[in-house]
Amino acid sequence: MQEAILWHKERNGVRCDVCARKCFISKEKLGYCLVRKNENNKLFVSNFGKITNINTEIVEKKHLFHFFPNTTTLSISSFGDNFTHQAEVFKEPASKEYSPEQIVKIAEDKSCISITYSSIEPFMFLEFAYRTAKLAHRSNIKNVFMTNGYTTEDAVKKIAKYLDAIVVNFKASGDEEFYSKFMNVPDTKLIYEALIQMKKQRLHIEVADTIIPQIGDNIELCRKLAEWINTEIGSEVPFHVLQFHPDSMFTELPLTPVVVLEKCADEARKAGLRYSYIGNLPKYTEQNTYCYNCREPLIIREGYKVKKINLSKDRCPNCGLRMNIKVE
Repeated sequence: MQEAILWHKERNGVRCDVCARKCFISKEKLGYCLVRKNENNKLFVSNFGKITNINTEIVEKKHLFHFFPNTTTLSISSFGDNFTHQAEVFKEPASKEYSPEQIVKIAEDKSCISITYSSIEPFMFLEFAYRTAKLAHRSNIKNVFMTNGYTTEDAVKKIAKYLDAIVVNFKASGDEEFYSKFMNVPDTKLIYEALIQMKKQRLHIEVADTIIPQIGDNIELCRKLAEWINTEIGSEVPFHVLQFHPDSMFTELPLTPVVVLEKCADEARKAGLRYSYIGNLPKYTEQNTYCYNCREPLIIREGYKVKKINLSKDRCPNCGLRMNIKVE
């Protein structure tokens, strides 16, 4: 067990300040995520250095289209979930222990320019991610979080010094009823507050929205989400509309129809977002990046594979306009 960060003592227990739930945890009890435990009125985490998955991927597979395109990232995952309903008895998944130094060394050996923290929720292993990210920056390796966004402003501020990019994953366009019923999240506005803090910390932000058929495919809500992003974060935030694939929670649902995804992407553009993509579909043209000024093709993709990059550093080679694209 490793002592947690971002918590404080209260009468008869401790309060965790990492997740937006801000759990009050009595002695010898666990927080909602089941990885934070009060031991003698100190908060500890059980997942420090316990990695459930580690592999290299092209960064586009993380729904990062404007962050060092066509480069390799080292993706690591741990356990701890602050969204869905928890089982009464938690069974720790299989994992292998790593030190922050080992993770950075693997990234260096595999010529990765970034490390992506992409567990069920990376803020749930913030302690390990923070130490690893700090070391990674010393080696000129970038750090990326893939998050559901249900975190505190303090947690964003804590990691931001060593974080370079963040992907915020929405489901059902942030539908409050969906989040309450299926994700056990009573207040989605905290996600938006965290996003605003991410902007204040000058992180590179991309947003992904999984459109879930039948129960989370309201096109009007998708438009409203895009409008909020345009107004509060900026029109140049890349917005990824993702096809839903059946998972452990929704095993009986079909794939999201392509026509629904196209309508959502079109509404995002109408809402003012300059970069709207359709993802989780192979060989789809709406994964290409165009200059929003002159429509010059800038990055051609086939699936998540980059076929061609047509940039003059971070500018359109045709009209010279600067793009919101991080390049080497």
